[in-house]
Amino acid sequence: MTNKEKLIVILGPTAVGKTDLSIELAKELQTEIISGDSMLFYRGFDIGSAKPALVERQGIVHHLVDNLEPWENFNVTDFVREAKLLIHELNAQGKIPIIAGGTGLYIKALLEGYEFNETADHSDYRQQLTALAEEKGRDYIHGLLQAADPEAAEQIHAHNLRRVIRALEVAHFGGEQISRQKEYGAGDLCYNVYVAGLNRERQGLYERINKRVELMFAAGLEQEVQRLLKQGITREMQAMQGIGYKETAAYLAGEMSREAAVELIQKSTRHFAKRQLTWYRKMPYIHWYMADEMTEAELQRNVLEDLAGFFA
Repeated sequence: MTNKEKLIVILGPTAVGKTDLSIELAKELQTEIISGDSMLFYRGFDIGSAKPALVERQGIVHHLVDNLEPWENFNVTDFVREAKLLIHELNAQGKIPIIAGGTGLYIKALLEGYEFNETADHSDYRQQLTALAEEKGRDYIHGLLQAADPEAAEQIHAHNLRRVIRALEVAHFGGEQISRQKEYGAGDLCYNVYVAGLNRERQGLYERINKRVELMFAAGLEQEVQRLLKQGITREMQAMQGIGYKETAAYLAGEMSREAAVELIQKSTRHFAKRQLTWYRKMPYIHWYMADEMTEAELQRNVLEDLAGFFA
């Protein structure tokens, strides 16, 4: 039998129901959760990130939640390093950790052992992009990143040219490796891992997304963003680039109406969910479950049975 460390991953588009499922599984399996959602890392970014409140966590330990100050940057390399340590520690305690989250690049890099080469010299490529930025503007370069790696583009502001270029470098020079690894089977992964993917029929998912955004505003999203801005968090910081935060900040700055901000967040979140599902298609080892075709209790039971069979 494999000597690889054991791991469970719960993936799926935003608002699909990952949080509830992962907490119920963690209770049943007496284990802990590692967040794979990059917006949950930031302290004070609670409502707009749909961060589970302490009471919702039902006593389950959540790692990589509230572990960063809003002005700190965190990338895929940092995530892989932190997650590896936690997986090792929890396995040593006889627990199978659960990673819950939607940032596909992070999970893919962790499971497939994707090495991001920080030292490779691609200075010619960087100079070329810098020259292009001077000629066509930073938004043009950000558009290139949007096409190459939508998830990275979501996280990095167009004005942060250095980071946009760095992300393009990773996408460009790492892309060949990622595409070669596209057909990874479960046996090739770094962990003895069961990856459960949650999905819903598109219309139902979009309705959940729209409702969730309305509930965020009802719960005080604009007050949360106001408080963050008063604390000196600027709109350029990585944490403030998350969907929900940048639009609310624009509304508070008088750049759009409240209604327009709500609609834009709903639309951006729907597009994000669509891009997440595109990303997951590069991960053929995901076991999919249609969450709208069964009750929550049935979903939990089905996943638990499949886990028992997988780790038997």
